[in-house]
Amino acid sequence: MSGISILAFVMISMLSYGYYVVASVEPARYEWDFESVNLNVDLSRILKKVNGRFLSVAIDASLVAEEKFMYLLTSPKLRTLAKALSPAFLRFGGTRQDFMTFNPTFLHSNENHKNSVFDADDICERLELPPLLEKRLKQEWTLQEVLLDKEDLQRKYRSVKFTECAVDLLYSFTNCSGLDLIFGLNELLRTSGNSWDSSNARTLLQYCESKQYSMSWELGNEPNSYEKKAGIRVDGYQLGQDFVQLRKILQESKLYNNTGLYGPDISQPRDHRKDLLEGFLESGAEAIDACTWHHYYVNGRDTSLEDFLDPEVLNTLALKTQEVMETIELTSPGKKVWLGETSSAYGGGAKGLSDTFVAGFMWLDKLGLGAKLGLDVLIRQVLIGSGTYHLVDENLDPLPDYWLSVLYKRLVGPEVLSIEAFSILGKTKRVRVYLHCTNKKSTSYKSGAVTLFALNLSKGPARISVPVTISNSTAEAFVLQSEQPGEEGLYSKSVKLNGEVLKMVDERTLPSLQGTPLPAGEYLRLPGYSFAFYVLSEAQALACR
Repeated sequence: MSGISILAFVMISMLSYGYYVVASVEPARYEWDFESVNLNVDLSRILKKVNGRFLSVAIDASLVAEEKFMYLLTSPKLRTLAKALSPAFLRFGGTRQDFMTFNPTFLHSNENHKNSVFDADDICERLELPPLLEKRLKQEWTLQEVLLDKEDLQRKYRSVKFTECAVDLLYSFTNCSGLDLIFGLNELLRTSGNSWDSSNARTLLQYCESKQYSMSWELGNEPNSYEKKAGIRVDGYQLGQDFVQLRKILQESKLYNNTGLYGPDISQPRDHRKDLLEGFLESGAEAIDACTWHHYYVNGRDTSLEDFLDPEVLNTLALKTQEVMETIELTSPGKKVWLGETSSAYGGGAKGLSDTFVAGFMWLDKLGLGAKLGLDVLIRQVLIGSGTYHLVDENLDPLPDYWLSVLYKRLVGPEVLSIEAFSILGKTKRVRVYLHCTNKKSTSYKSGAVTLFALNLSKGPARISVPVTISNSTAEAFVLQSEQPGEEGLYSKSVKLNGEVLKMVDERTLPSLQGTPLPAGEYLRLPGYSFAFYVLSEAQALACR
């Protein structure tokens, strides 16, 4: 059978199954130097709808291990970067939250604080880190990370005390950046009967209420590992009772009686973790507003470049999510489910991988697949903090995943649409596609516009055929590639948008992030080892009007 006959046969077969294909057939190619991808889409209905703060971020509690490092949060550069990710939750937590206690320096009253710099109306302008101090703190933070890594390896964690100053710095950062703070409380403060000792949390809550700090709360981090970290065992049922106790405390407060409470922040399901979640939901489901769990694809100390590009590794998110959702649905039907902490590799990330261009494949696919699966919020570990999976490096310069996150925020709306990708040989594995309504709040695109985002896990380019139903729409392309070509570029910490390397204009200004216009009906070309957003502004999707 000739090349053109094979292509015609496949297209006729696809039409018979109801798949959309392009209206024209190209001449036969005898050198298949690209993957040809066809799409099946449904623009008539919303498949899922996620939280408007779906893509959220974390600051690791390790930042407060020495309180002086909290002053990094007053950097104008860091605030500029954080503001571009709004709206979002900012979670302050992680392993060290269960080793930190609030240690106020004096009794609190409004009288004590009436002249505080944190109460000033122009706090965002007044509270800024001087350049020389910022430089010194960044240098010292590099040394601090070595100590934190050593603690993580040995699983020996120091007790940390933090003062009102750390709370003020954290809250002012989130407030000035337009983010919504979730503060993680210490669950390992236990009574002699092994219930949660809430006395320190009450003191912190009283202080925050005296300052009128609006925030949400969590209690504990990865309770399934308490025995390894601290020699303390807390079963699921007791954990749920601890959350009920916290909810009662919050309900006593005028400010926090209706605030968010999220948990239990367990690791991804394995046998004993599943039992812990079941026990927690049995006693504590009514206390929480969303059920949180953590997901990482691989062990950061035992992974490879190939894992970051392996579709089978990416598919494990669906398997783990299904397990968690089935457990939650049995006990608490309809409860929102969050990835309360997530990134590429656990153990602080994979050195030379989690902070490079290749990490974007895991991150963008998690955003697409997570929304499609019905996860309501994904909290990325971390904006800044220890490890190698951060969005912003030790010099507070944005890394590839940061730019990817900003584009996602600007272009992708919360409404998830149905899409599947097919190649001549069947469902494609190396080109992965997702479809949402275009973000209506932060863009000027027409009503009914859709954003298709895709990633190409292969070295060779792909050509995506626009379905007939939307082939008359013009498109705007935002193609992200490594600064360097080929496999070597996957290790790069720089990224190009439509051929231009992305950098901040100055400490307070991001580049404009412009797309490239494409004429209607044109194939969407996706280079090898790249990911891209395509806004189809005239798609007239019924679900997006």
